[in-house]
Amino acid sequence: MNKLNKPLVKNQLIEYATEISLVLVSLGLFGFIKLTEEVVEGDTVGFDQTVLLWFRNKADLSDPIGPQWLEVVVRDITAMGGLLILGLLTIAACGYLWLTQRHKLALFVAVSIPAGSLLNTLLKEFFTRPRPDIVPHGTSAALSSFPSGHAMMSAIVFLTLGALLSLSTENRSIKIYILAWSVFLTVLVGISRVYLGVHWPTDIIAGWIAGGTWAMLCLLTGHWLFRSDEKSLTKDER
Repeated sequence: MNKLNKPLVKNQLIEYATEISLVLVSLGLFGFIKLTEEVVEGDTVGFDQTVLLWFRNKADLSDPIGPQWLEVVVRDITAMGGLLILGLLTIAACGYLWLTQRHKLALFVAVSIPAGSLLNTLLKEFFTRPRPDIVPHGTSAALSSFPSGHAMMSAIVFLTLGALLSLSTENRSIKIYILAWSVFLTVLVGISRVYLGVHWPTDIIAGWIAGGTWAMLCLLTGHWLFRSDEKSLTKDER
């Protein structure tokens, strides 16, 4: 390909990616609103109860499926979506961005992720959905159930930081690898909440949608505000 055409092709790809991202944000907002309507109207009760009971011993609903060690592992997984772990990851990422002279981007991340947490708290306070009461809880849980804070915040943090980290390389395989791990960890945390009986499945789905949409919106905003910082992420140190 002619070198003169490379910048043009790259700009076109960025434009397409931006348009796709805007469509995904719109779809995310629409999906969250529709799911919320279904939950509020009580149309998801059957689905929620059925899926929740998949993770329980039918002879004893207080006993999650699988061996005892699996419960321990799941509690460790669910801890990854807690505010302490996610907060430490955010601080570490902001510190890295600051030390590499991406000061504005570091501040943006430091504001956007806590803002996502505040949004989750406001949504919980608005909907005040009770937590599942048909099975015992396998771990402590605070606030109301909808949307799941662990699902939403793990989506925001893992997807945002994963996307930023993927900008550090031009290798497509490495980008996919990083983003795949970000999605995988987000999914694991969400499933762990249902396994432990502290969330309805629709709480988790709503958290994933809201968190993914917020992360995408933040990345879009960050892209337009800090293009110079983003370009510097892709430059290898000589």
